[in-house]
Amino acid sequence: MHLPFVKMHAHGDDFIIIDRRGLHDPITPHIARQLGNRHTGIGFNQLAVLLDCEDAAARIKFWNPNGTPLATCGSATRGVADRLMHEVGTDSVVLRTDRGLLTCVRAPGRQVSVNMGEPSLEWVAVPLAEAMDTRTLPLEGNPAACSMGNPHCTFFVEDIAVIDVAALGPTLENHPLFPAKTNVHFVQVLDRGHIRLRIWERGGGVPLGAGSCCCGAVVNGIRRGLLDATVQVQCDGGTVTVHWAGEGGVVLTGSVEPVMQGSVYVP
Repeated sequence: MHLPFVKMHAHGDDFIIIDRRGLHDPITPHIARQLGNRHTGIGFNQLAVLLDCEDAAARIKFWNPNGTPLATCGSATRGVADRLMHEVGTDSVVLRTDRGLLTCVRAPGRQVSVNMGEPSLEWVAVPLAEAMDTRTLPLEGNPAACSMGNPHCTFFVEDIAVIDVAALGPTLENHPLFPAKTNVHFVQVLDRGHIRLRIWERGGGVPLGAGSCCCGAVVNGIRRGLLDATVQVQCDGGTVTVHWAGEGGVVLTGSVEPVMQGSVYVP
């Protein structure tokens, strides 16, 4: 079977889009792992599969490169929105994910914004293994936690350059406090509207960027009283903007760029 695909990236956060509208969905965990392998496949941080949807332009199913599903991906959602807005000639589109209906719009400077929905702040929704205040977890470094459809754990550090993300990330991802595992962020607050962020992504490793992680990190920083409502998030691969007023949806804005398109053979 040959699967047409498009590969894109958002501030270095690379993803592939496979459009199966009007067709069956052939993606399994095995195929997702096969496509996600950067040596023998295409390679990606996330795979987005487009499917038919009655109440939105498309439904998106997301996969990690290790073959595990995830509920949402801010970068790939914006990439899909960019393509579908080009397709129909509009400046807005509504997409359905496991997170719900997400509204995406064109933004100045060839950027795309997505309202990622309200963050979940209660321990049971993150989820955590037991009841606690999610603003301060009982772990060394006193991180905060929230969910953007995916679990997020945020450490605030004085100097991000001394943090070995690849060494710390796997242990924290699999800590017993997180029954569904977790994304891990390390944040250096540069000022109230600007942070430096490095990420260990659940099921993925160390990416150059991650849209939902940018949202989770900013939400946790605002809840700690460290940040204003609009924050520039500087990742390894570039910068995005996150806005959250302390209630309601979290808006993620940044550029998305095409990389390649083609067809991949899947046995």
